[in-house]
Formats: sequence, C-alpha cells, structure tokens
Amino acid sequence: MAVDPLSDTLALTDARCVISGGFSAAGQWALRFPRPDRLKITAVVRGSFWVALDGMSEAVLLEPGDAAVFDGSRPFVISSDPVLEPVDASRLFADAPEPVVHLGEDDEADVVSVGGHVELGRAGEELLLHALPPLLHVRAADDEAPVLRWLLDQLLSELTAGRAGADFAADQLAQLMFVQVLRAYLADADALPAGRLRALADDRIAPALRLMHAEPGRAWQLEELARAAAMSRTTFAQRFRAVAGVPPLTYLLDWRMSLARRALRDGETSVSALAQQVGYTSESAFSNAFKRTTGIAPRRYRATHRSPAAG
Repeated sequence: MAVDPLSDTLALTDARCVISGGFSAAGQWALRFPRPDRLKITAVVRGSFWVALDGMSEAVLLEPGDAAVFDGSRPFVISSDPVLEPVDASRLFADAPEPVVHLGEDDEADVVSVGGHVELGRAGEELLLHALPPLLHVRAADDEAPVLRWLLDQLLSELTAGRAGADFAADQLAQLMFVQVLRAYLADADALPAGRLRALADDRIAPALRLMHAEPGRAWQLEELARAAAMSRTTFAQRFRAVAGVPPLTYLLDWRMSLARRALRDGETSVSALAQQVGYTSESAFSNAFKRTTGIAPRRYRATHRSPAAG
C-alpha cells in the first residue's frame, strides 16, 4: 500500500477533534471568546455571522457551509453585527445544560453553528499550530465543501437528537470535519509558510516524501530522492528547501526523531532496536543524534515523557 505522508504525519501528531457544542441565535447578538490556546473550529450550519479576531483590521463574514479555524493565539468575537458590544461567551456556555445554546428571545433561530477544538500531541503542536494562520476561512464554494456540509448536518443531528452513542459519533464526525478543513487549507499550498505542512501539500516533492515516510530507516541519498521527484539534484534541493524550510536530509532526520520520540513515549521497543529502525548503525550514534535534536538522551526522554497509558 502506498504511503500517505499526510495521514502518516497526522497519526503521529495525535490530532483529535472533539466537538464541544454549538449555538442557535435569533435577532441581534454578539459573543466574545477568550484565547482558546488550541485549534478551534466554528462552522455554519444555517444563516450567517461575523467573526472578528483581535488584531485583524476587518471582520470576516461566515455564510452557510463556511467554517473558520482559529490557531488559538487570539481572542475573538462572533456576532450578527460587528458593531454590537459582545457579552462573555465562556460563562454562557459553561452554564448551559444542553450542548446547543440558544441566544435571543425568539425561538425561531436565524443562525445555527457547531464548534469544537482540536487536541494535539506534542508533535502536533509544532506541525499545526506553527503553520496555520490566526484565522483560516474555509468557504462553502471550496472543493471540500459538499462533504463538510454533510458532516455539519450529521454533527447537528448527533448533538440534538439524544440518541445512544451520540457523543462517540459526534467525536468521529468532528475528526472527519477537521480533515476536510485541513484539505481545503492545503489546496492552496503556495499560501502556506515554508514548513512540514506545506511540504506535505507540494506535488513536486511528494514522490520523495513518500519514499522517506515508507522507509525512514533507509540511508537515503539526495540523488535517489531527486530522481524519484524527476528533478536534478540541485533543483530538487532548492525546491525542497523552499517549501519545507529545511534541506531534504534534515527533513528526514526530523521525521526519524519524531518517530523515535513517539516510540519512546508510547512503545516498548528497546533503544538499540529503535536505533536500527530509524536508520542508525549503533545505539550510541542514535543516542548522540537524539540528544543533539532534543537536548536529552533517549533513555532519559523515555523516563521523563512516558505516557501513563503505556506505563
């Protein structure tokens, strides 16, 4: 089976999208949310509303089927009109007995929205939080929109119907929604800052990435990777660095160390066996490389970062 570097990377980041609820609204309203400090998704099922992020010059209008992804670094306001004075959303949602909160006195809702946050492992924070802009607007007209709209409808149904297994189903649907949003973002790879996420979306270096992800322990040479990408060695090295922010073999080293950190936290593989799996001929060579990258020896890293579930 062909390796999908994006799926490979997302699995390593432990990205987990959890639906936190939603709201319906009628009339005039405005809510201020504190800085989330994690990825947050807000999606429009019905109606439209404005999003204003601290530090942004203009508010963004979200329409039916649109979604907004926040990198978690700034407070924001959602409203029926950007000129309205917002109320604190934290207390409103914390005191709500139901997963979908209604705003306004009119029972007939003009707006319905669902939202959630993305929990990331340590590796995920570097990959996603540092690569995404403060606000990503995914429009209903984007290629991923039909599936996203279907997921939104299903999420709303699970949140409001009260059926058995609703919490689990909503969590799975939210994860799929996150993948669709990320795909929409990656469709415009040239707008991404140089880094691993942009590299994963670049078609020209994709063949080389698939090789490195399929066999991270192999002693890949620059010529082999360039040949797989149908480029000269110089052109490939320049292209790779432009999109990934690092040379190809540095990317390979970083990927090996990501795999090693995951294995040390969650697995039982010995350090000597792990060294061979990620391409080192001896435990000492691997330990030296790992310490240069992380600042700590592998055995000490395992003892310090051991997952409780694996212990």
